[in-house]
Amino acid sequence: MNAYAGLANPLALAVFAATLLLPIAVGLWTVRRTRSQSDFYVGGRSMGRFVVALSAVSSGRSSWLVLGLSGMAYTRGVGAVWAVVGYVLVELFQFILIGRRLREQSAGSAVITILDWMEARFADRRHVLRITGAAIIAVFLTAYVAAQLNAGGKALSAALGWSVWTGVAVSAVLILAYMLLGGFVAVAFNDVVRAVIMLIGLVALPVFAIARLGGERELLVQLQALDPALLDPLALGFGALVGFVGIGLGSPGQPHILVRYMSIDDPDRLRDSAVIGTITNVVLAWGALHVGLVGRALIPSLDALPGRDPEMVYLVLTGELFGPAMFGLLVGGVFAAILSTADSQLLVVGSTIGRDLYEMVLRGGEAGGEREMLRLNRAVLVAAGAVAVVLAATAQDLVFWLVLFAWGGLGASIGSVVILGLFWPRYERWGALASLVTGSAVTVVWRVWLKAPTGVYELIPAFGAALLAGALTSLLCRRRGA
Repeated sequence: MNAYAGLANPLALAVFAATLLLPIAVGLWTVRRTRSQSDFYVGGRSMGRFVVALSAVSSGRSSWLVLGLSGMAYTRGVGAVWAVVGYVLVELFQFILIGRRLREQSAGSAVITILDWMEARFADRRHVLRITGAAIIAVFLTAYVAAQLNAGGKALSAALGWSVWTGVAVSAVLILAYMLLGGFVAVAFNDVVRAVIMLIGLVALPVFAIARLGGERELLVQLQALDPALLDPLALGFGALVGFVGIGLGSPGQPHILVRYMSIDDPDRLRDSAVIGTITNVVLAWGALHVGLVGRALIPSLDALPGRDPEMVYLVLTGELFGPAMFGLLVGGVFAAILSTADSQLLVVGSTIGRDLYEMVLRGGEAGGEREMLRLNRAVLVAAGAVAVVLAATAQDLVFWLVLFAWGGLGASIGSVVILGLFWPRYERWGALASLVTGSAVTVVWRVWLKAPTGVYELIPAFGAALLAGALTSLLCRRRGA
């Protein structure tokens, strides 16, 4: 079913519109909790375990899970499970180990961004790490936000018949409306709402679809008849399997996920968040995989999907299995999944420019009072959003080219510094700089020249190279007394 045709029903359209406008209501509800930069960027470190867990999961998944993973399962079968194994396991330990230490080391009021932590950890008074890290974050995440806005524009275009330009602009306005009101608090609570919508869709849809088929056993029988390789978890090949599992290595380097750990009210509660977050990750992954598998059984031909695109299987099944109200909610859930990552990343871009570069580097940490900085931070968000809109609407090829590096580049560069910085006392400032530069450079070089012949995802060699460069440089500097 075409989403636009489905939303022609007034009830479906009303429910869909409600999912779009609900975040603004949440922003109005949270505006009184945003009185300082700490509130704006880390929620005043007052977030509860449940909010931190669902917000971390929701901001990390986006449309890649709802549409991308289901489409992957449609074409590759059960082998797509390897794409979730890595990040589910890594994020489980990330809550408990990385998250706890990061929260404890960023407890000071002056540490409200990941680059604040980095500069404090390495006593980098020259701002070398802050400037380098800011450049990496700004480039990768601005392109990533632009891609999410482009996906949001396409979703609105398909749902309401608008032009993609209009959809991109409306997506940005909807995000900025509640971000300017409530900052991190509004984003975090909206992520919880979106996680719940995603859970509803990715549980209800496969359950109803499997029931229509006649049960899980019948699903396996039909997939076996279509293509036995769909039931072979090792049919991907070694390179693809390693690459899929290696996706999880990128999680420790995503600033929009790391800041969730910094926002919790009590670091001891991150263990509870780990349980909640892991269960949510597993359920969402199960649902997305089963959407793809049952979609392949019910709709075996790509010709039945809009544009022969396997990622449309979620929307098509939703239209066939549910009435107008549920259809409107679940289509809105796709849009919500897109924005749950875009808003978190845009907030990090804003903090990188407003806090890390302007206040801490250009003004030496003396940019003005809290009210002045809040006004500046909101202005920076609007400017960053405008840049992302222009990229999303006019430079799609460049945007998606950069997005291919975003997860891997951030994971290899920022992630290696976070891991070594938290767990290895002998890690030095110049070692951290070596990790940042090496991780970014190897990601690009591997993607351009070595990905095709090796079949290995660029994050894996880049992450290893960044760890090695950081360790060797730190040991060398200690030997020379630098």
